[in-house]
Formats: sequence, structure tokens, C-alpha cells
Amino acid sequence: MGSGTFFEKLKTTEFEELKTFMERTKRSFEVHQKACKVSPMGVNSSIRFLPPHMLYPLYVDRAKGSRIWDADGNEYIDYQLGFGVLMAGHNHPKLVQALKERLDRGGMTYGADPVDAYEVAEELTKRFRLDMVRMQLTGSEATWIAVKLARAYTNRDKIVKFEGCYHGSNDYLFVSYYPSIAPAMPVREFHNLGVPSHVWRDTLVARYNDLNSVEYLFKKYGDDVACVIVEPVAMNMGVVPPEPGFLEGLRKICDEYGAVLIFDEVKTGAKLAYGGAVEYFGVQPDLVTVAKAVAGGAPFSAVVGKRDIMELIGHGMVAHTGTFNANHLSVTAAKVTLKEILTPDVYGPTRRLSEELAKGYQDILDDKGIDAVVQWIGANGRVYLGVDEPVKDYRGYRKQDSDLWWIIAYAMMNRGVIFEVLTADDQWTISVQHVKVDVENTLETFKEVVSR
Repeated sequence: MGSGTFFEKLKTTEFEELKTFMERTKRSFEVHQKACKVSPMGVNSSIRFLPPHMLYPLYVDRAKGSRIWDADGNEYIDYQLGFGVLMAGHNHPKLVQALKERLDRGGMTYGADPVDAYEVAEELTKRFRLDMVRMQLTGSEATWIAVKLARAYTNRDKIVKFEGCYHGSNDYLFVSYYPSIAPAMPVREFHNLGVPSHVWRDTLVARYNDLNSVEYLFKKYGDDVACVIVEPVAMNMGVVPPEPGFLEGLRKICDEYGAVLIFDEVKTGAKLAYGGAVEYFGVQPDLVTVAKAVAGGAPFSAVVGKRDIMELIGHGMVAHTGTFNANHLSVTAAKVTLKEILTPDVYGPTRRLSEELAKGYQDILDDKGIDAVVQWIGANGRVYLGVDEPVKDYRGYRKQDSDLWWIIAYAMMNRGVIFEVLTADDQWTISVQHVKVDVENTLETFKEVVSR
């Protein structure tokens, strides 16, 4: 069966899969109806509900290990893992025990740093080969502070980011994360009402994996560019690794023009390797932002950087405050996750399971004669449907058949697997609590879905 025939046949099952989903998730529908009366869209992060592909969000009741249970009690093997947050898996016993002990000592936050916050900072500086740390709660805050530091350090205003890359919802980075495709250079598009245009006019957009587009911007604006911020592996378009020489080229350009190189490792930090992308690719940035996996699911983020840049934080300099920064629960979670769970020995097993999953998906798709490319790195991967060559940038990502992806996502959910993040532009994550049988069952389910 050719790809075209397969896609047409599978799309005829869309109504059937949506009907099955609605029959299985009646409680989620009821919750959504009530939630919509008091919260816009019925959720508290807009990415959790994506009409028209989503009829309504799936509401989760509980979780353990590699599994979650929704509001109706349906069980799923979970590869979404809180948008990639939970490489530690759900409800890890070491994390649960540490948080219980922390609460028993009477504390969530006191308006003072925990006595062990410096231990988390030491661990992060060791992993990313940098000098100093400041902690926050979200990835958006971390990238916001990192850019402020770069601007203060260079006394320049302009930022270079990449087409299709997401760095949180702060105003000067929420630009061109899902833009129109221009024939030559990327276009700047803003995706947030209520923000004056002057806020993001200094944000420049290059093409990921295209050093020529970066060099063009620096030749034109180089003396005004404060920083380049990049996902070392682009993970808002699935999983797009850097081409050989790309990160090294960014380092060279930044050095030549005196700009700060920022690695946004919110998605790769402590997941791709023990030392994240810094270790994996061997390229040293000036600042690194981390969040998600580093605290095992607790709200935590950090900026890790060179001393001369980080020491610009202070009274009368770069402002950095927050009531809940380095709160006791988040610091406890980060300490246990980094020192006891995401230890050097876990990356080999998770990488092997991810590889088995990726090769299994690709073999099944190839056997059926379906045009698709599966890309993976470390614990993460992505199935691109309807493409016949590797995805190297945002433009390649946009060639995928997103409608078909959603049909398969619903079909997999109806059979007990959340096989990737439910956004059509994200990836799967393997946690330390996934086991070989999870992958085997997932591949059996996937084969059933694409064999109909």
C-alpha cells in the first residue's frame, strides 16, 4: 500500500477514533464544561487545549512510574511526561520520600533561601561547566533573565533567535515560533496580543541549522547584537538535532562579534546527557537556562552562567527577585533529582529504550511503505508523517501531515498509549521508570493502528 492510499484510508477512521475517545473520556468532557465557565479555554496553560484537533483536554487524576490514569480511570503508558518534565517518571519513590520529609520539617517557603540551595547550584555548575546560578520557577523566567543579563553585559539590545524555536512566553522571545514561511529569510511574527511592537522590534530571526542566515544578521546588525539564544536541539518542531558544525559556528560568530551565546536547555538539560547539550556536543555557551526535568516535576528553573555575566545581578543592576525563587520544596526536588535520580548511569538505559522505540516505529512504517521519518536523540524522539527526508529545520517540519498525526494520536490513546506530547510539534520522552515491556507494548499498539 502506497503512502497516499494509506493516508487516505487512515483518515477515514478519524470519526470512529474521535467517537471512541468521547465514549472513553466522558468525565474529562464534563470537567471541561465546568472549567470553561471559570477559566478561559477551560485550562490554565493554553497549550493544553488545541482546537480544532482537540475536542477537549484530557484531565489526569493520578500517575505512577510510566503510567497515568485520566479522570475516567483509563490507564495510559505515558510518553508525554508533563511536556518532557518527568524524565524521573511519575511519583518517583526517592522524590516522594524527600518531599514528605521536607513538609514534615514544616516548610514550603520562608522568604529565606534553604540551607541546601547552594548544593543544587554546585551540581548545576558542575554539569554545565559554568560558574554561578540563579534560580526561578519557570523556563520562561529563565530565558527572560538570561537575555536581560546578555543585554546588560554587552550594553546592546538586539537578540538573534531561530525560526520555529520556542523560548517561553516572555514578550521579546515569543516571536516566530510558528511563523509563515518566507521564501528567503525568516519573517518576524509576533504571537501575543497586548504587547507594543517596540518590545520585540529588536528580536531578529534566523533559520535553524543555517549559519549563513546568522552571518547575514551579524553583518547587518552585529555591533548591536547582545546574544544568540538557541535550543541546542530544536524541540518545538519535534526533534531536530544540530547539523555538524552548527553550534560550533554559533560559538565562533558570537566570539567574533562579542555577543553572548545562550543555550536554552529547558528541554535538553539533564535529559540529553548528564551535562545536557553542553556535554553531548562539546560546545561551551556563556549562559545556560534549565527547567523541566532538573527538578523531577516540581516548579524550578535556573540560569547557569559565567561569573562575570552572572555578577551583574544585584541591587541597582540586573533585577532578579521572586517570592518563590528557590523555595524549599523546589530545591529539595531539584537536589534529589539531580543527585539521586538523574545520575550518570541512567542515560545509557534511557537512550537504548528510546533508540528501540525509534527503530521500531521506523521499521513498522517502512514495512507498510509509509512515507515517514523518525528522529531521536537521547531520551527524546519524534515521528514525522508524510515526509521522506530528514527534518533539519522549521521548514522541513512544516511539511509533515499534522492532521494524520492527530488521528494516530487519538488511535493510540484509545488503546492506552500517549505516544508523544499532544501538540503535533513536540516529542516523546523516555523516563528512568519506563521499561522494555512498555516499549514493546507501544510498538505492538502502533503496528495495530497503522495496519488497519
